[in-house]
Amino acid sequence: MADSLKCVSPVDGSVYVERPLAQSSDIASALEKAKAAQASWKFTPLSERQALLTKAIDAFVAKRDEIAEEITWQMGRPLSQSPGEVAGFEERARHMIAIGPEVLADVAVEPKEGFTRFIRRDPLGVVFIVAPWNFPYLTAVNSVIPALMAGNAVILKHSAQTPLCAERFAEAFTAAGLPDGLFQFLHLGHSDALKLIGSEGIDFVAFTGSVNAGRAVQEAGAQRFIGMGLELGGKDPAYVRPDVKLEHAVETLVDGAFFNSGQSCCGIERIYIHSDVYDRFVEGYADLARGYRLGNPLEGETNLGPMVRASAADFVRGQTVEAISKGASALIDTTAFAMDREGTPYLAPQVLTDVDHSMRVMTEESFGPVVGLMKVASDEEAIGLMNDSDFGLTASIWTTDEDSALTIGDRIETGTWFMNRCDYLDPALAWTGVKDSGRGCSLSQVGYEQLTRPKSFHLRTAV
Repeated sequence: MADSLKCVSPVDGSVYVERPLAQSSDIASALEKAKAAQASWKFTPLSERQALLTKAIDAFVAKRDEIAEEITWQMGRPLSQSPGEVAGFEERARHMIAIGPEVLADVAVEPKEGFTRFIRRDPLGVVFIVAPWNFPYLTAVNSVIPALMAGNAVILKHSAQTPLCAERFAEAFTAAGLPDGLFQFLHLGHSDALKLIGSEGIDFVAFTGSVNAGRAVQEAGAQRFIGMGLELGGKDPAYVRPDVKLEHAVETLVDGAFFNSGQSCCGIERIYIHSDVYDRFVEGYADLARGYRLGNPLEGETNLGPMVRASAADFVRGQTVEAISKGASALIDTTAFAMDREGTPYLAPQVLTDVDHSMRVMTEESFGPVVGLMKVASDEEAIGLMNDSDFGLTASIWTTDEDSALTIGDRIETGTWFMNRCDYLDPALAWTGVKDSGRGCSLSQVGYEQLTRPKSFHLRTAV
């Protein structure tokens, strides 16, 4: 059994970070410290929690340049784009901190003579957060900040690909003066993480990752009555209607498919285009995709970096080869991208037409820079195809008719429905999924609900 984790950078294949894995004594100590810290933190006034967490965000953002470069080295996103994650982190964190006092306030009920009655939102205790590598701060912040704001303690296990992210969180909280033990991280192997989930002392699990890993997490906690938030990925569709603003749709949907090398759970992976605009859309889409610059993500002109590892890139190559063998047409000549080589994490963008749902690339999560474009004849056909999926995280429609967008949106099986936008999380809205995209909710005022439990106070005047 390995006693350390190694982050192998997709940039050049070097070991960028190596850290010892936590031992059983470290895990037990972290749990005890978390429980002790939370016992007093829950009685800390909301205004004090708010002030301390705001100081932590200030400390974090002050190191944005260093953090952005670490993101690039750890998971391969172009350095020109990595600062955007720090900005998104700040947006979400400040929003959840700002709304905390109002959302976490006691819930009043109608007056009743002789009684004082209200509902208090009690913290759960110790929240265990398991975060992924693809958006290492944006995914983690969804739970870390509201969990702490709500009065919980947090133990964070970050991906072995992005271990420095956990350490950056801890650094910021220490600089802000958070009580010792309130936020901790553990570098853990999978088996120890699952063991921790099943042990006494963890009161809630927030997990982001694959469907299979999510099943393992759920099974690990099955014997305990604790809540879980599971975000497990997607196969997010878009529908382009005849009344679309074509140039805007093309530009935004290309970015939605290829940003972060397609490694986004809410990235665009399949597009259904009405026959009236299909040819023009496909032509513009392929032309724009051909303009991507695949290369070393540390170089300023690169806008498409490597995937996280060679095996992930080869998985996407396999989906593409299978689709072509079944009749799909590849519109991008990948030989024009010198860095695209089998057995490496560098993979060119690919646009496929003549696709259908017999092909894995249209039904199985790709998590890479490939997208299938499919012609449809009507709204009805598009609705049926969009819902023909095991996933339901986000979906989008591209139209100038808001009434139709609302009507169609009511019929789409998804957690978020966009019009003329995609691949974005608004912190004021609930982030949730259906089907194999998971369960639970983060962000927005609704996101606080899974991190607290209601406690009713029913006080009768002495008679």
